[in-house]
Amino acid sequence: MLLNEYQWSLNPRGMHNAMVYRGPTLSECLRMQMGWYKLTAAGDEFLDDCQMLLANNITPVIRIYRHSPGAMPVDAELMRLWQAYASVGVKWFEFYNEPNLAFEWPPAGIEISPRNVAGAVGPIMENWLNFAEFTINMGCYPGFPALAEAATVNEGSVPWMDAMLAYVRDRHRDRFRAIINNGLYMAVHPSTLNHFYQEVPGQPYIPRDQRQYNGTEPGWHFEYPYDPICQATDPGRTVFGGTALSPYGDPNGINAMGIAFHYRLQQWFDSGTVPVVGTEGGVYPTPLNNERLQQDTRYPWYDPDAHAEATVAMFNWIVTNAPAWHFGISVWKEDEYYDADLPALRRLGEVPQLRKTVPPLSSGEPGDFAMAGRGPGPIRGQPSFHIVILAPGLEPRWFFETAQGYWNTYRPIVATIWDYINYIPNNMSLAATVIAPSDVADAMREVIQKQYPNVLFDLLIIGDDLSSIGEVLNARVWSNKRFG
Repeated sequence: MLLNEYQWSLNPRGMHNAMVYRGPTLSECLRMQMGWYKLTAAGDEFLDDCQMLLANNITPVIRIYRHSPGAMPVDAELMRLWQAYASVGVKWFEFYNEPNLAFEWPPAGIEISPRNVAGAVGPIMENWLNFAEFTINMGCYPGFPALAEAATVNEGSVPWMDAMLAYVRDRHRDRFRAIINNGLYMAVHPSTLNHFYQEVPGQPYIPRDQRQYNGTEPGWHFEYPYDPICQATDPGRTVFGGTALSPYGDPNGINAMGIAFHYRLQQWFDSGTVPVVGTEGGVYPTPLNNERLQQDTRYPWYDPDAHAEATVAMFNWIVTNAPAWHFGISVWKEDEYYDADLPALRRLGEVPQLRKTVPPLSSGEPGDFAMAGRGPGPIRGQPSFHIVILAPGLEPRWFFETAQGYWNTYRPIVATIWDYINYIPNNMSLAATVIAPSDVADAMREVIQKQYPNVLFDLLIIGDDLSSIGEVLNARVWSNKRFG
């Protein structure tokens, strides 16, 4: 299936309803130029609302609410409700909600952990597969279960995602690939915390004063954990963690779980691109009662006015800067916005929402897939580029004299700075031969291998005799083996 074949409003701006039985107010949806509306429903109470939304080019997403459902099976009542919503034009469905939280499970003594495959992960995925196939048979789109953004040993979003995908990879790979190719999307709950800012013009490491934030002006950073502040304070952090400060992953960017999901799809299923939809989240937690929120002291605080500008900027950033697969976010949630009369309501009404252009990327062709974040994409066959990176203290002249035969044969790029990798676009791939003494080899591995998981990392450690590197590289030429 192609990414541009999914039916939706092409408008990333969305809202989540307050609770079951409380649906949308059309005049407010239109005033704030909404393109998504997420409905948690007790039953079929929102059938008329969904028709109204669709008639006004607002895409509804439906999840049937059950308190503490655990790994509930697909039953006749759920199927009846899904069919009822599909009959009025709903295409986007969810099943399960944040199963990585104990709150979503009945008190049955089950260990809520990604390591509990038999008791938690397995039952969820077996039942989810049934839901996904039923949804596809209706001509609709099943959402991969949205996970609460957490980075602890038992609740970590990335370990849970890996456990669920590993389960279907090892037991139902072909079945899951058929779902990928027939309407799968990933539901996510991307909450920014305070991991965003607008830079002083032309200075990406320096945040603008929050009182000067302007959602219609450039310079916004929502790419956490790949933004300049995070990479300067914890070099090498990725959505998978990659550093001592994030051992269980870092899912708190609005692209983060989508990046991780796509990386696993191509790595484990040889698959391409599917939509990612934030079915709740946004610039969250919401600053109520004029409070200032600063969950991460590396980043600026935000108050209701800064929240308003950032919310406007976030939605347009999804259009202008986010990957093609990022389809939008339904902010959490309607009553928090309306009851507190947040300034974001006024700004969303004032600023026109940009529309997303979706290219025809394929769910079944990994070559079409472009990873988000900085740096190269995955290697298919031979890498697009080969670079030799010399550790500090080594000169290019030494390399050309020592490894003349290797360079004449393979003609790699030779550089003395590793961040050259940033300039390789996502639709290209890279192999990096790193030459470094033993005392800096781990540091080079940290900043390259973990930060850029798509790069083929080819490390040569220098011993006491520098000429030994020449011997190793010449041996590669003789054996016609470019990489070790």
